[in-house]
Amino acid sequence: MTDADATAPAARRAALVYNPIKVDAEALRDLVRRSAADAGWAEPLFYETTVDDLADGATREALDAGAAAVLVAGGDGTVRAVSAAMSGSGIPLTIVPSGTGNLLARNLNLPLTNPETMVAAAFDGDVHAIDIGYAALVRAGGEREEHAFVVMGGMGLDAAMIANTSGDLKKRVGWVAYVDGAARSLVRAKPFPIMYQVPGHRMHRATVQSVLFANCGSLPAGLELIPEASVADGALDIVIFQPKNPLGWLLVWRRVAWDNSVLRRFRAGRHILRLRTKDNAVRYAKGSGIEVAASAPRPVQLDGDEFGEATGVTVRVAAVALQLAVPTGHVSAAL
Repeated sequence: MTDADATAPAARRAALVYNPIKVDAEALRDLVRRSAADAGWAEPLFYETTVDDLADGATREALDAGAAAVLVAGGDGTVRAVSAAMSGSGIPLTIVPSGTGNLLARNLNLPLTNPETMVAAAFDGDVHAIDIGYAALVRAGGEREEHAFVVMGGMGLDAAMIANTSGDLKKRVGWVAYVDGAARSLVRAKPFPIMYQVPGHRMHRATVQSVLFANCGSLPAGLELIPEASVADGALDIVIFQPKNPLGWLLVWRRVAWDNSVLRRFRAGRHILRLRTKDNAVRYAKGSGIEVAASAPRPVQLDGDEFGEATGVTVRVAAVALQLAVPTGHVSAAL
């Protein structure tokens, strides 16, 4: 070995964290190996998720091993867990869309069916800093636990809808399965009283069906819940659903499926919205978080995963805490 060899910097190494149920593991590992070699990087590290480790432990192991980039391939829960473990690390994360939801990838308009492009982005893509949300849940017994989310979370009907969605049906038809979950939940949906406060604003009392706290604004099927949401503005968007009757639910649907998703795209449509009488079926707010207290335990979801019931939720944002790699030149209004 020459003196030059001894002092030469070691080649950078990437790590892939993946859910073996969601991907073709052999093909994906081979793709990452070839991309790493083409970029002049060392042999990648590979970590499979397990029932006992949904990805956060594997991700911390990859970071401890010196990974200069991390790729994640799995469902929304895997992306959430990896993002939480990487928060504040300064190491870029690349999402290789897999599974049925791909909520963060969809909100960022990343290619969902082109793994080659996303894997290449880990080695030569652009890097953007994005926000991560944290929700501290208060259980009925007073226990408190905090979990991260990258897309959105909620308390109430939205979480009940997810709980009532069949896992087998979701595997067969993807996000459409949530329609079945929504139908099951609406039959038994009852409004519930809460107290809530966005930091810097006064406390409110309301009777609601759901409280959503969002880092992103788009839902599957092209629906826009929060048209101007950004993952890099250092704030969370709050949505309160409080329809009082069946007409109220129609107003909710009109707001999300027509006003936000269609009319706002056109100048004439935006003019119509400015002239329309406001309704309170859906209320919006924006801030660094929200604190919610319910009179009884209510179901909670984070990034489409069930998190049981809680009597209170305190939500905060960690501004630009996650470095995210995207294809070179990729443009998204959410960034």
